[in-house]
Amino acid sequence: MRIAQVAPLFESVPPKLYGGTERVVSYLTEELVRQGHEVTLFASADSRSSARLRPMCDNGLRLSPCIDPVPHHALMIEKLLQEADDFDIVHFHIEFLHCAAFRRHKTPAVTTLHGRLDLPDLVPFYHEFRDMPAVSISNGQRLPLLWLNWRSTVYHGLPKDLFRFNPEPGKYLAFIGRIAPEKRPDRAVKIARALGVPLKVAAKVDRADQDYFDTVVKPLFDDPLVEFIGEIGDTEKSDFLGGAYALLFPIDWPEPFGLTMIEAMACGTPVIAFRCGSVPEIIHDGVTGFVVEDCAQAVMAFEQVGRLDRRAVRSTFEARFSVERMAEDYLMIYESLANPALAPVRIA
Repeated sequence: MRIAQVAPLFESVPPKLYGGTERVVSYLTEELVRQGHEVTLFASADSRSSARLRPMCDNGLRLSPCIDPVPHHALMIEKLLQEADDFDIVHFHIEFLHCAAFRRHKTPAVTTLHGRLDLPDLVPFYHEFRDMPAVSISNGQRLPLLWLNWRSTVYHGLPKDLFRFNPEPGKYLAFIGRIAPEKRPDRAVKIARALGVPLKVAAKVDRADQDYFDTVVKPLFDDPLVEFIGEIGDTEKSDFLGGAYALLFPIDWPEPFGLTMIEAMACGTPVIAFRCGSVPEIIHDGVTGFVVEDCAQAVMAFEQVGRLDRRAVRSTFEARFSVERMAEDYLMIYESLANPALAPVRIA
């Protein structure tokens, strides 16, 4: 198939450090190329891909002197419209900016929604565009907008050789991702303190969360049990996640997916995660980790982590969250949209 992948411009594809959506776009794009499809990637010029790269800005906008990202994305949509007839399917990962333009275009398009959907401002917009094909990344994500034209839920996938499996548990707890109120790094510190176990934090601080970091989180890192590493990329994750006893995922928001959970599973590291959003769909309780309600349950779960089989954690990752499975799921959706004679695909 001739496939256009349209990435957000906030990060390169793949991102140099943090960046969940752009990372997934990279994995999907490379797998589709490997399977022999003709893929064009619309992304920032500092992206790296075996697909044909259509550069839309010089660098990922988060690490460049960008004031307003909207004009860059609007220009990308215009460039894509000029080339859209060259594709069998256009796959958007930019939420909603393209909807008005592509609703009327003859080239079929599908949008994977990567963010939270429980925000009131989204309701009138998506109600207007409820006919446009959409993909959710968890069943929980779609609950606020059940009436959208959902074609499927497609869970994220990773290349099986991206992270090393570590059969031996480490001696510290890990927290990775973003320092933000909804990610609750304060809970991670509280759990580590209650257990008397070291906690390593590998996370970025966005400008929007700088005040929260300075006033709430940074003082917690004065505890000798806590080591703040900062932002890391894929090359450091095997050691960081694989060397942990468990990953803490103490979120307090409707997490759409939670890529770090399957990254830890790829290393064989169990996950202790709070029951929010996608968590019950991703974590097989008692096999790949534990789903808990609060910090007290997280402390109790820690005592049970040692009985989990890290090989079973890894094998569950391979069975459910490989990039091959993700690509096949999307190809079924592409085929159903490119060929109207086929019945709609509803994988989940």
